[in-house]
Amino acid sequence: MLRKLDNKNMGRSDLGWLQSIFHFSFANYYNRNNMNFGVLRVINDDLVKANTGFEMHPHRDMEIISYVVDGELNHGDTIGNKNTITRGHVQYMSAGTGISHTEHNYGDTTARFLQIWLLPNEKGLTPNYGDYRFKWEDRKNKWLQIVSSVKGDVPIKINQDANIYVLELDKDRKIDFKVGEGRQSYLVQIEGSSEINNIVLNDKDALEIVEEDIIIKSKSTSHILIIEMKKTKKMEE
Repeated sequence: MLRKLDNKNMGRSDLGWLQSIFHFSFANYYNRNNMNFGVLRVINDDLVKANTGFEMHPHRDMEIISYVVDGELNHGDTIGNKNTITRGHVQYMSAGTGISHTEHNYGDTTARFLQIWLLPNEKGLTPNYGDYRFKWEDRKNKWLQIVSSVKGDVPIKINQDANIYVLELDKDRKIDFKVGEGRQSYLVQIEGSSEINNIVLNDKDALEIVEEDIIIKSKSTSHILIIEMKKTKKMEE
């Protein structure tokens, strides 16, 4: 089963310094029929103006991944971590019993990043942080796995049966992705446009995939992210 989500129909927020697209209910955007997709609770596509950002704020019992599309993202938290990541790099935070952090753009240009939240497989875990600077060429016309469960062997591991892959596919190239029985995936067309099993996705659109293999045909250079996970039901209100 495939279901396209047009970015024009997603939630939106404009705070001046921050412009966001909400794939799921978040902040001032509420839709009881769009709370989550399996264990995937949040994808926010954020634009943060230069020399602005999120001040210190708390989280708990959530696996949080930030994937930078453009610009730079600076992280600081209450367990002593400080770091800056740029295009194609990934930051991970397991909020567990509680952690507070800041996220700023100290660069000269607007930063764009995807903020992804997944529900953990258990509550009350010890807070943890990590980041990794993946080489851009490692996702060129092939899938690069950037996140796995703790049983996986990639640099960033989360407390959930979920995997995240990224890809930059040149125009007119094809690639497949398998979503087997008992699994589902959420695909984000970060940049460019593509045709997936006869469904056209443009910049910032998304696609829900349940137990169905897909073939991606790139209509223009396509930057794509997929979150693959165990098939589960949507939350109730």
